[in-house]
Amino acid sequence: MAIYHFSAQIIGRKMGRSAVAAAAYRSGERLHDERLDRDHDYRAKGGVVHSEVMLSDGASEEWSDRERLWNDVEAAELRKDAQLAREIEVAIPVEMNQREGTELVRDFVQAEFVDHGMVADVNVHWDNPANPHAHVMLTMREATLDENGDPAFGAKVREWNDKALLERWRERWASHVNERLAELDIDARVDHRSLEAQGIALEPQHEIGGPAQRMERDGLLADRAEEHREIAHANGAKIIANPDLALDAMTQQQSTFTNRDFAKFAHRHSDGLDQFNAVMSAVKGCDNLVELGQDRFGNDRFTSRSMIEAEQAMHRAAQAMAERERHGVDDRDREAALAQSERTGLTLSAEQRDAFAHVTEGHDLSLVVGYAGTGKSAMLGVAREAWEAAGYEVRGVALSGIAAENLQSGSGITSRTIASMEHGWAQGRDLLASRNVLVIDEAGMVGTRQMERVLGHAASVGAKVVLVGDPQQLQSIEAGAAFRSLHDRHGGVEITEVRRQHEQWQRDATRDLATGETRAAIHAYAGHGMVHEAATRESARDELVDRWDEDRLANPDKSRIIFTHTNAEVRELSDLTRTRMRESGALGEEVSIQVERGTRSFAPGDRLVFLRNDRNLGVKNGTLGTVEQVGREAMTVRLDAGRSVSFELKDFAHVDHGYAATIHKAQGMTVDRAHVLATPGMDAHGSYVSLSRHRDSVQLHYGRDDFADRDRLVRTLSRDRSKDMAFDYARGDPARDYAERRGLTFRERVVEIVRKVVPEKVCDLFDGLRPSERGGPAVPAALGPEREGKLDGKPQVQRDSERATPARGSADPEAALRRQRTLALRRHAQAVDAVFKAEDAGGKPSTEQMRELTDSRKAFEEVRPFGWRDAEAAYAKNPALPTEAAGGRFQRAVTALELETEIRTNPELRADRFVERWQKLETKSATQYQGSDISGYRATRRAMGEMAFKLERDPQLESVLANRKTALGVAMDSQRSIGRELCFKHGIDYGIGRGISIGM
Repeated sequence: MAIYHFSAQIIGRKMGRSAVAAAAYRSGERLHDERLDRDHDYRAKGGVVHSEVMLSDGASEEWSDRERLWNDVEAAELRKDAQLAREIEVAIPVEMNQREGTELVRDFVQAEFVDHGMVADVNVHWDNPANPHAHVMLTMREATLDENGDPAFGAKVREWNDKALLERWRERWASHVNERLAELDIDARVDHRSLEAQGIALEPQHEIGGPAQRMERDGLLADRAEEHREIAHANGAKIIANPDLALDAMTQQQSTFTNRDFAKFAHRHSDGLDQFNAVMSAVKGCDNLVELGQDRFGNDRFTSRSMIEAEQAMHRAAQAMAERERHGVDDRDREAALAQSERTGLTLSAEQRDAFAHVTEGHDLSLVVGYAGTGKSAMLGVAREAWEAAGYEVRGVALSGIAAENLQSGSGITSRTIASMEHGWAQGRDLLASRNVLVIDEAGMVGTRQMERVLGHAASVGAKVVLVGDPQQLQSIEAGAAFRSLHDRHGGVEITEVRRQHEQWQRDATRDLATGETRAAIHAYAGHGMVHEAATRESARDELVDRWDEDRLANPDKSRIIFTHTNAEVRELSDLTRTRMRESGALGEEVSIQVERGTRSFAPGDRLVFLRNDRNLGVKNGTLGTVEQVGREAMTVRLDAGRSVSFELKDFAHVDHGYAATIHKAQGMTVDRAHVLATPGMDAHGSYVSLSRHRDSVQLHYGRDDFADRDRLVRTLSRDRSKDMAFDYARGDPARDYAERRGLTFRERVVEIVRKVVPEKVCDLFDGLRPSERGGPAVPAALGPEREGKLDGKPQVQRDSERATPARGSADPEAALRRQRTLALRRHAQAVDAVFKAEDAGGKPSTEQMRELTDSRKAFEEVRPFGWRDAEAAYAKNPALPTEAAGGRFQRAVTALELETEIRTNPELRADRFVERWQKLETKSATQYQGSDISGYRATRRAMGEMAFKLERDPQLESVLANRKTALGVAMDSQRSIGRELCFKHGIDYGIGRGISIGM
């Protein structure tokens, strides 16, 4: 992807440097240095694709000679510590070809430097296609003529050293790049927003190559290595002066980070141990650093205030939109759209109809989660008909060009990339209005900051936004899991009925992948002979190509592609498959041509992939086709969509062989046959995407040098690498959050629950609590002070003897009941705490302790039905609570107890709890099995069987769970009871719940 890089440095004698030597190195030439009387020869360097001296007005043509120019610069400076030249280094977006990149640099240099009087020595380096960049050496004095009319340098222009001007250059480079990317319809952009705080960015350090290291060891000048250290040292100084720069950099692609991330970043952006420690200290002490607590692995997590502010802004915009209802579609227009789709042969499923109804209702924000291949675009096409009939203008966007193309072809919604849309907004064009409906496809790949910008604009103008995606597919490149977070807060509808695959078992496998059941999916494909193990990755490659070639010959009319994780593997597989094509005579006469990624041979019959959007050709990054004609200057390609396109290579060279593609290019693709080479870099998201692109079949290959056995393969392909949000770690008490998200205080929520469930028992434990005068935890209002170890002025023994006995002659029966309940809570907590401590000590509770527990339960039941059950459910989740309540600190125990009451009395919450526990047991059993903990595995499976069997005795819960089949991994069309289906799906004997057997 395009990166932002703009570095500036002074080349001066103070560091022992020479302007002539620097120019020779950057141009890859041999130049004679008159001051030092030596030659600087870098002709063996290579990789310089463009080199020229650009002259300002008034500069002599003689300075077009690089050697003359920089020797004159040296001669004009007399001081031994003189500043000789300013160098600017910029990164060229990898999405551009050499011609486009060179034009980009030349236009920028002309506008920002040469037009302002500087002479510029421009050198474009393309030795590494992954890192194209340009070096621009600038003069620091005004060009003039001496008394003889010869070229000379006048006074230094001090304004060119102004930091404000440097800031302007940095900002202008970002703007210049983004404008050119948008003009070329390239779905990428560079981001320089960290400059907004200070105007100074951190500069990336490139790897120091072997030649530079050897030059250092030999005592010679290693220019590259020196620059590397200089940039690292400069970066360290900038971070120490402004630690926010580090926070901005670390939150570009991740919302949160750990101490280890801190250390890696500081090591890269510092020079030496002392500066490393200073950088670490500066960042740790930064006011904008926010500590979030620990993640599930026990690592401390951090973020920045700006990241939190971006998340807050996104959620504020989303909340405002979710509460507005301005884009309704009446029933007549809905029915007309559905009838029209049926006349064209498209009948929406029940789930698609639900999604259609959801997105065409009035709310300004709608979310649709759709598994891979469920027909989301088809549903959106029907929605488009309804929206347009209601007078709305519908637009579509996606992060990538191919996804936008697929959205447009599948739904008829005019679509473009988000980067292109935002560029238009920046120019004041194509702004949204209140009558717009904006559909964002593949929304799970959109980062938090970009989502915030889009929703913020839509909310401000009153437009409607429909987010469509799948949080389980490939994650966003930028920081955050915006779509998942928005779905967690606002809900939506799901489309889970997979339609892409032709066979039912493959559709089931896709659903397994979507729900994290990667093991089940791979087991299904293995059972049908589609998982292939080889001794080595190289053997796996060969076997994959063999199977690909056999399939090509047997089914020539079918579309097919190979997926793998890295570009290096893509290159290997493309070469192997193309060799088979050539050997079989399937290719015509080859022509060797220069394309964006280097030299390639193409022939009629070759598969080809386009690597960049182009409006004139009507292709996107990822579009596939077959070469029809090819010459050294032009080619014609028949796209898989059916039409042919012709282009000249000097205008468009962003193509490559299309036999294989990375998994990141796979999202949005659909083919008849897919072949996947698994490598250790894959995870659950990549597995899901690569194993769900096909209609007919997918063949999965791996080598034992990468994965010792199939279990290791499954573990790797099941790794969850979901991106997080800062808000994921900023949650307080879940019950309180549940209430406050609905605008209620927790107390109001509890009273509301109790009034609905037990109207005659509104006065409960919570009513007996009041805030402490010191603002600490609430204490029982009816019980008085506790600071001296007494309750109501009575010693502990006397208080325990009274226990739940009503106070004689009490004038306030309600107060007496509250007091009894509080005493019962504390007594029960003391009993539970004693049992927990006995178990923690490795022993068993005594008979007396168990008798006291039984008695305390009875006492609690008398004054609050189900109270002890709810309390013990809370204590099981947080064993610290009974200790607190036993010592008189009741607030957290009461809060947790009331949450359990709500769960027990609310079928929806009980269903949520069932799903949560089932999923945890699934994960636990898989871990135990993989770790050969068979006894633990059996115990966990027994617990799962008991849960499934108990559903038969709880028809209300089973009824509610019918809407959660997807989360449980149960097919929506299953005719079995949910309990039986759960046991069937996981191979658990249904009799396990009755204690009959232990199913393996």
